Amino acid sequence: MPEEKLTVEELKKRAEEPGRVAPGLHGFYKGKIQSIGKCPVRSFDDFAIWYTPGVAKACLKIKENEEESYNMLNRGNMVAVVSDGTRVLGLGDIGPYAAGPVMEGKAILFKYLGGVDAWPICLDTKDPDEIIRTVKLLQPSFGGINLEDISKPKCYKVLEKLRKDPEVKIPVWHDDAQGTATVVLAGVLGGLNVVKKDIENIRVAMLGVGAANTRTAYLLHAAGVDYKNIIMVDSKGAIYKDREDIVKEKDYDTFKYDLAQKTNPDRMTGDLGEVIEGMDVLLSASRPVPGTIKKEWVSKMASDSIVYACANPLPEIWPWDAKEAGAKIVGTGRSDFDNQINNSLGFPGIFRGTLDVRAHTITDEMCVAAAQALADLGAKEASDKKVIPLMSQWELYPAEATAVGMKAIEQGIAKVQWEEKDLYKHAEKIIKAARGASEMLYKEGFIPKAPEI
Repeated sequence: MPEEKLTVEELKKRAEEPGRVAPGLHGFYKGKIQSIGKCPVRSFDDFAIWYTPGVAKACLKIKENEEESYNMLNRGNMVAVVSDGTRVLGLGDIGPYAAGPVMEGKAILFKYLGGVDAWPICLDTKDPDEIIRTVKLLQPSFGGINLEDISKPKCYKVLEKLRKDPEVKIPVWHDDAQGTATVVLAGVLGGLNVVKKDIENIRVAMLGVGAANTRTAYLLHAAGVDYKNIIMVDSKGAIYKDREDIVKEKDYDTFKYDLAQKTNPDRMTGDLGEVIEGMDVLLSASRPVPGTIKKEWVSKMASDSIVYACANPLPEIWPWDAKEAGAKIVGTGRSDFDNQINNSLGFPGIFRGTLDVRAHTITDEMCVAAAQALADLGAKEASDKKVIPLMSQWELYPAEATAVGMKAIEQGIAKVQWEEKDLYKHAEKIIKAARGASEMLYKEGFIPKAPEI
C-alpha cells in the first residue's frame, strides 16, 4: 500500500482495526494452530505400522543411534517457540498464559512462510536458569528453539548460555534480537544498493540500545561496518566507553557495555540531534511516538540518507516528515508505508535452511547471508520505495533458506550436505506444501469460514 499523509487519528484507527477483530476471530477458531497427521491412514491396519506393534522397530533404530530421530520423527522440522511472557509486544510482562496468542501466531508464520512446524511453549517461570534448564530438557522433541518475548537483560543470559552450552546440540535463536537485526541489515544493504554507497564507508546512528539494536550493531559490523563509524544513543544520550552509568552496570547489561567500548571512539555526548550530523543511516528501535526523531535532526544527515524508524504501532518519525527533511529512503515497521522492516521476512527462511542442513547453531555469518539474500532478491526491482522484498513474495523464503544453509555448510557446522540447487528445490517444495495444505483445508471447509465481525 502506498504511503499516505494521514492524520495521527486516522493512522491510529487503521492500526487498531486488526485488534478490533482479533478477539472475536481468536475465539471463533479457538486458537490458530492444530496437530494434523503427515502420514496416511489408508485403513485401520495402518495403525499397526504407525503405532504398536510396528512402531517398536522405529524406536529401536533411534536407540541404536540418536541421529535416527531426525529420520524416524518430525523432530528435524519442529521448533519450540519458548517464552515466559515477560516482554510481550508492547504489552510488557503479561505472563505466560496471556503470551499464548503471540506464540501461536509465531507458529502459524513459521508454518505458512517457512514450512516449519512450530509449537508454543509458554513457561510459568521468570527464572532464567529454569528457562535454560527447560530448553535443554526439550531437546529430544525439537530440532530448534525460538526464544520469544523474554525481558532484557534476561534474554541475553538465556540465549548466550544456551548457545555456549556443549550439552545443547540444537540451534537456539532469539528472534526479537537476531531476527529483527537480520531484517534491519537487509534493509540497510538494500538501501545502499539504491543510493550507491559502500557499507565499509557508511556512518550509522542508532537510537535505542535494547535487544534489537544491540544485535543489529553486531550484525552491521559482521557485514562490514566499522565500529568506529557507529554511534548508539539511549535515553541518557550517546554511549561511550567510560560513561559512568554504563561502567557501573556492566554486569547487568554486558552487551551495552561491550558496544560502548567499541563504538563512538570520539566520545561524543548528547542526544541524537547532537551526534547525527553527517550520518548516512539512522536505525531507531525506540518509543512509538512520532516526533521522537525530529525533522531538524534528519536534515543534518548526509545526502541520500537512510532512515528506518521501526517502533510499532507508530514510528518515531512520520515517513513524509523524514522525506521532507531530506532522507532518500525511509522505512518503518508498518505494512501501510513503504519499506516495511519486519522480522517475519527473516525467521521462517532462516530456520528452514538451518533445519534442512541440520546446523547445530545459527551464526552471525548465517544471519548476514540471509540479509544479503533478501537484499539481492530485492535488487531486481529496488527503488527508494521498496529496498527489500515484501512478505507476499514467497520466493524470498527458499532463497533465504538456501543462503543460510549453504553458509552453515561452508562454516562446517552442518551435519547434512547439499548441492545449492537441490537445497533450494527442497525448501521450495516444503514451503509450497505448507501453503497448499492451508489453502486446501480452507477451500474444502475443514477450516471454517469466520463470521463477519
